[in-house]
Amino acid sequence: MQFLKDFFHLFYPKLCANCENNLTENETVICTFCRHDLPLTNFVDYKKNKVYEIFYGRVSIEKANSLLYYRKKGITKKIIHELKYKGNEDVGVFFGNWLGEILKENRQLSDVDFIIPVPLHPKKMRQRGYNQVTKFGEYLSKHLKITFIENILIRISTSKTQTFKARFERFNNLDTKFMLKNTSIFTNKHVLLIDDVITTGATLEACIKELQKTKGIKVSIITMAYTE
Repeated sequence: MQFLKDFFHLFYPKLCANCENNLTENETVICTFCRHDLPLTNFVDYKKNKVYEIFYGRVSIEKANSLLYYRKKGITKKIIHELKYKGNEDVGVFFGNWLGEILKENRQLSDVDFIIPVPLHPKKMRQRGYNQVTKFGEYLSKHLKITFIENILIRISTSKTQTFKARFERFNNLDTKFMLKNTSIFTNKHVLLIDDVITTGATLEACIKELQKTKGIKVSIITMAYTE
């Protein structure tokens, strides 16, 4: 069996999502050298950090955090680009395992009842074939022993791509709308809403406003990265 693995790896080597060098058998997604270069936020307090502060005066949330900083030019952007546009869902597994271990150890979100992803619009889902945060959520769920639910919060409208829009324009874009298909399942529950990157927080805010139509719901946020 090991011979077959070695043979397969010889002709189909796994490459680092950043530097594109061959990964060793014990490495996943990125090599050890690139992992050390990842810009960790190191936000220890989940209620007093820059991610949490994004939502001040906009919506009420319990806790929030992101693992990495996301910069215009940098390793985080390249890795998440692999996830979103090149079909490398192993990136989601990588972040799910990493953050899952952190959250399991620090117990900051030990009272969460459900994990749900920010949904894609059906058209985008058909084009891409997957939601880039699904694997992230599934592996968080495995580590935390918390139920992961997809397709209960759905995106019912979407604006045109925001890739080239100015930050101010994105912040004021309220065209994206969401709908909660079951308005009772989260009654008096604590929900962890997950996404890949927070920029202005507008998309997450729209999700939270829809979720908060449910009586007694509490919402926290975890993302792979946060835009400075």
